[in-house]
Amino acid sequence: MRHLITGGAGFIGSHLSEALLRRGDEVFILDDLSTGSVENVRHLKTHPRFHHFFDSITNKHLLAELVDESDVVFHLAAAVGVRLIVESPVRTLETNVYGTQLVLDAASKKKKLVVTASTSEVYGKSEKVPFTEDADLVLGPTTKGRWSYAASKALDEFLALSYWKEKKQPVLVVRLFNTVGPRQTGRYGMVLPTFVRQALDGAPITVYGSGRQSRCFCDVRDTIEGLLRLVGNDHAVGEVVNIGSDEEISIEGLARVVKERTGSESPITRIPYDQAYEPGFEDMLRRVPSLQKLELLTGFRPSTRLHEIVDRVTAYFQSKVAAQPLPATLPASAMATPE
Repeated sequence: MRHLITGGAGFIGSHLSEALLRRGDEVFILDDLSTGSVENVRHLKTHPRFHHFFDSITNKHLLAELVDESDVVFHLAAAVGVRLIVESPVRTLETNVYGTQLVLDAASKKKKLVVTASTSEVYGKSEKVPFTEDADLVLGPTTKGRWSYAASKALDEFLALSYWKEKKQPVLVVRLFNTVGPRQTGRYGMVLPTFVRQALDGAPITVYGSGRQSRCFCDVRDTIEGLLRLVGNDHAVGEVVNIGSDEEISIEGLARVVKERTGSESPITRIPYDQAYEPGFEDMLRRVPSLQKLELLTGFRPSTRLHEIVDRVTAYFQSKVAAQPLPATLPASAMATPE
């Protein structure tokens, strides 16, 4: 099989590339490196079945060529992270909606399966937990930029499903719930890598809001396993499916787990949302997926426990530090005898 991954140099895309190569498939990635990184795929660049193109999906000729070369398209390219979304709402809408339309249009000419990555954010402020795929979506007002991401991804879903219904273009929509693991950066507001970095640095672990808001964190290996099992199932075509863990924990609880697992003495501090993001910022109190549909279609449900996930992320950041070369000369303060 030959696969195109848009956003292939991103956190999830790089792990998906590895998994596909391990099973003998050929991988093409397309990434403009706006949020992805060459470092994520540097170890794959010499692999004979890995082909990388650092360009935008708005390059229609290149996109069409790569779609034609592929049997399946994993459309992961998107604006990601709460901070980026709040700070760049125009980029969020343009990247997510226009990019998805271009991918679907290119794939529809040859009827190539498109796996469209959506997000748990589309459930918005719904209180009907756990979230099922056919549940109502409850978004906040358009005056709150925070909801632009959820709205754009919901529109992506509408686009994908419309191509399926109207043009018989094969699609699969997956709603991902807080996928975490090695290579994820906290640069755009991802909470777990941020907490781990703060704990390892001995800096305050910063909990936004009350800390009572809860999330479920899914190991990236489980997310990839769910994706690949769905793609191999004809009954999943035209469906919307949640992928995530249903092990729920509050954000304050996550901070405590990170502090314990890293052996850190960092204090846990709270920062009001207004200071962290923007005045009037709104968040969801709970975000828990129903995994019934995923299990029914694939016989699989994510099972990696949170402690193991935290340990894997911690080991990743520790290895990054260990790999950094020592400076040629130490500063005077580093050579001083401690009192």
